[in-house]
Amino acid sequence: MVSHGWAWETSKESLRGFHNFVMRMKGVRSLREMTRLLDVDQRLRKLCLIKIGEATYPRSVLNRFIRKVGEDNLTRIIEQKVVKLLKRNDAREVDSIFDASFIKAWSTRHPMDNQKGLSDEEARVGRAGRTFGLGYKLHLSIDSQTMLPLTCAFASANQNEKKHSLNMLEKTKQILKRSAATLRSVIET
Repeated sequence: MVSHGWAWETSKESLRGFHNFVMRMKGVRSLREMTRLLDVDQRLRKLCLIKIGEATYPRSVLNRFIRKVGEDNLTRIIEQKVVKLLKRNDAREVDSIFDASFIKAWSTRHPMDNQKGLSDEEARVGRAGRTFGLGYKLHLSIDSQTMLPLTCAFASANQNEKKHSLNMLEKTKQILKRSAATLRSVIET
């Protein structure tokens, strides 16, 4: 099932995908690290509307937020913010970069099927740079000038980028159209 806006495959994967997407944009690999960052990073605190001297969100609150918001609302919120940022930057013609990054699954391989995860059944073995790893791939479409993520697809690591690129191209065009911008070129890395 692929929803409109951000290219998600299933509801469970979409929430995990958004969580990993947000963490990846900041270079964070876990909710624990995100709570530590919220304690020390003033820009991130400001983004999350945490006032000076106010306690940060514990992991349970962040986890609950990701679960309760739901796929459709999350998609709508992100799309609105991306369109708003594109309009604010007065983007007219955009060069988009398509890339995929590997995200390690915190699971071991299944003893009966070496290509799957044991505790994380959706995780698959796929390319992780020069080696292979168990996990997922986050496919991104990014504005080359502002480095603003336009669309994203989250899939198991064994799926090739080519499978998602056409869908991501269409979603990128839709986002740009809503912000009165056009796609000038696509750069695949």
